[in-house]
Amino acid sequence: MNEMTLPGTSGLVMNEPLLWEKGDQGRIGFSMPERDVPRTDPPQGARDKAPDLPELSEVDVVRHYTRLSQWNFGVDSGTYPLGSCTMKYNPKINEDMAGLPGFAGSHPLLPESMCQGTLGLMHSMQEMLGEITGLRSVSLQPAAGAHGEYAGMRIIHAYILKHSGRRNKMLIPDTAHGTNPASAAMCGYKAVPVQSNEKGILTAEKVAELMDEDTAGIMVTNPNTLGLFEEEIRAVADAVHDKGGLVYCDGANLNALMGVVDFAKAGIDILHINLHKTFAAPHGGGGPGAGPVCVRPELEPFLPIPRVVEANGRFELREGFPQSIGRLHTFYGNFAVMIKAYAYILSLGPQLKRVSQLAVLNANYLKEELKKHLHLPYDRPCMHECVFTDAKQEPNKVTTLDIAKRLIDYGFHPPTIYFPLVVHGALMIEPTESECKEDLDRLVIAVERIAWEAASQPDLLHEAPTRTKVGRLDEVTAARHPCLTG
Repeated sequence: MNEMTLPGTSGLVMNEPLLWEKGDQGRIGFSMPERDVPRTDPPQGARDKAPDLPELSEVDVVRHYTRLSQWNFGVDSGTYPLGSCTMKYNPKINEDMAGLPGFAGSHPLLPESMCQGTLGLMHSMQEMLGEITGLRSVSLQPAAGAHGEYAGMRIIHAYILKHSGRRNKMLIPDTAHGTNPASAAMCGYKAVPVQSNEKGILTAEKVAELMDEDTAGIMVTNPNTLGLFEEEIRAVADAVHDKGGLVYCDGANLNALMGVVDFAKAGIDILHINLHKTFAAPHGGGGPGAGPVCVRPELEPFLPIPRVVEANGRFELREGFPQSIGRLHTFYGNFAVMIKAYAYILSLGPQLKRVSQLAVLNANYLKEELKKHLHLPYDRPCMHECVFTDAKQEPNKVTTLDIAKRLIDYGFHPPTIYFPLVVHGALMIEPTESECKEDLDRLVIAVERIAWEAASQPDLLHEAPTRTKVGRLDEVTAARHPCLTG
């Protein structure tokens, strides 16, 4: 008998071979109807033989992809407290709505007369986002959060150029999202850092000190990446407006503020929204996303084109806006994400405020429970997320990375680590409103156990995770000798 290498197994952790290695001659995973037309000779230039593809049964294929899916962790698997990412549960009815034939089968090159439903949905979505934020002029075109930031910077650049000439600087707080400096730089602005105070928030005094006639505005993340509300936002906005600048707000953390804050009244001029985060569309693995941008009425002329407008009871895509920053997307954004977000908003209506209240409640509950085991640098009420550090574990040479890896062994996705940069060894936790108290308590118990292990058995954390398909990587070797070719 020939020697055969069996796949290594440990429970459900399997070394799954490639489909090329699973196939065998003669296996078939589909059935074709009997031919009802005469056989013909192949056209000139056709292959001499069939392509070399694996021959597989239906069982082979189903089991292969099912096993691969079991190696992943998602919001349907368990608690996913990835800070600043709002990994909330994605209701399945939203997927059903996006899969309706009239939406799923629509094509962006259809004439307007044949896509009134899709255009009507987008127009209604614009109105709802304007109502939620207080900034009534909206474009759905940006395809991601950073794309929305870029759109906001382009709008500021166009507005400043029209009203006061060129400016070359942009204020960016140290608690802003990491993509903000890049978005500003892409529009020709030099990022000027603004230091937060001992409470973790901006002060109008510091902003006024840095704001001058060469500065186009400020990019504020509110709540900021420490999970704290910028209490002086109105005064900060006044300081920027006094020098002719504009206030851009990164709305990636909107899940804390729906139905609570009117951004126009807070002094915000431009806001982007992550539909895929706040409004519950799947966004793991890098996409797809949607980053609509909302602006004050006086900035509407600069919004991207084409725009969805209503005229004489019909909807159309209109391009005749000479001050527009132009087109930012091949067509008009990621429509399927819009449908899911639209369904989410309609299903909740006024309860969107309750969503934010529960998200804030969950984060504060975790903050109070976890500060018994992890260091809390800003011990004050937080918004949707809270930031801890590894300071209590550091004497035992246990790091934030070790804690995050060990959480995997306890069945939790790790939180965001080492961000924001203003906190050494940061561990950022965002539970969202999706988690019930029982699941939050499970997370607290896991962290309590890990803190005990860090003090008594630190090597357990250094070796974690130990219960996953893939163990901890050698990060030094990976950095020094990266394999970039697969």
